[in-house]
Amino acid sequence: MTGRVLLALSLASIVALGAADAGTYNKKLAVGDAAPAWSGLPGADGRKHALADLKAKTAVVMVFTCNSCPTAVGYEDRIIAFAKKHAADVAVVAVNVNTIEADRLDKMEERAKEKGFPFPYLYDESQQIAQDYGATYTPEFFVLDWDRKIAYMGAMDDKNKAEDAKVSHLEDAVTAVLKGEKPKTAETLARGCLIRYTRPKR
Repeated sequence: MTGRVLLALSLASIVALGAADAGTYNKKLAVGDAAPAWSGLPGADGRKHALADLKAKTAVVMVFTCNSCPTAVGYEDRIIAFAKKHAADVAVVAVNVNTIEADRLDKMEERAKEKGFPFPYLYDESQQIAQDYGATYTPEFFVLDWDRKIAYMGAMDDKNKAEDAKVSHLEDAVTAVLKGEKPKTAETLARGCLIRYTRPKR
């Protein structure tokens, strides 16, 4: 084979390996991967936050959300109830990366105060955290286990309307993690509005 053909085959192998290492729906991470660390993110509470701050919690639930998506807004009460139910063992963190006016930090502060969010609502104007997690939708959920590895990623439940939901993927995943077990369903397809990326995902 020529050098050019060998190079092409090598590149194809690398691409195939990368795809194999990603999830079914998430093209960046797979279940079992170490969760990307983050720090210095400003919150609607006026403080800076880091994943390392949550080391005392058995599990962490990260949800990519925003103010401007009707689906994300429709899930707020469910997320609030979930956070209150699991406050002793689970840290819930909401993250917004959209940069339109309705999703800026000052608007997030208003929303957090209005709803009484019992969890940090963080802003990443660089959008790097969402790219690192391969997040695509709002809302989109990631469960991190005690070792801060990805235990579950995807939707909170099986229906956008709370009254229609029959299966709570997030609840099932967190219950398993708190028992030291692996969730039976570890990945689902998130639903909602596409994250408003301002630059191509890497």
